Amino acid sequence: MAALAMAVRSSSKVTMFPAEHGQIRVLTVDGHHLVQEGLAAVLNREQDMTVVASASSGEEALDSVRRLHPDVVTLDLVLPDMRGEELARLILAEFPRTRIVAITSAQSHLEARRALDAGVRGYVSKAAPRAELIRAIRQAHAGASVAPGPVAAGAEHAAEGSLTPREVQVLRLVARGSRNRQVAAQLAIAVETVRMHMKNILDKLAANDRTHAVTIALTRGLLQFGEAV
Repeated sequence: MAALAMAVRSSSKVTMFPAEHGQIRVLTVDGHHLVQEGLAAVLNREQDMTVVASASSGEEALDSVRRLHPDVVTLDLVLPDMRGEELARLILAEFPRTRIVAITSAQSHLEARRALDAGVRGYVSKAAPRAELIRAIRQAHAGASVAPGPVAAGAEHAAEGSLTPREVQVLRLVARGSRNRQVAAQLAIAVETVRMHMKNILDKLAANDRTHAVTIALTRGLLQFGEAV
């Protein structure tokens, strides 16, 4: 997003801007001031919307929502003090009419599923064209849910293929190269139990084999790349 290349703001406090009657009032929430500046520059060019404030943390954002009652909140899912979906739930618990659009660099389908489950109405990549962001804000404001096809489909698969905590433990060890007996020893469970878990994992992820299961889990965010070493 070319307009995100703006000067860094030195203060960490909430930044407030005036609004005009009839515009979509937007609160931007992102831990990086460079992104805040860029979003304000992009959105304030549109005649039907204005950025009324920018916040760098969940606490600042929640305070701004309570004071300013924005129509739409653009939300980075990675904040310094809380997860984005947690903030979304807090906002919507108090202000259910607020529309939230996630703007994120995350590639995890599980992350998308969590955000959508929390009530986020739109899901836009930070690498997306400016027009896609503007469209998502307008559609969310109108009450529609907006997510790119691959994200929506992947999020749906993530929900369908959710693993239990124990299954994630087993798959994490498999990703590190452990065989069934090694997994059993490390988790203090029977080898047959490990085989049962692996069968369930393959079924849930619709995977062909162990390697395929690890690949799918990494893609969906069920495992992180640092765990598969």
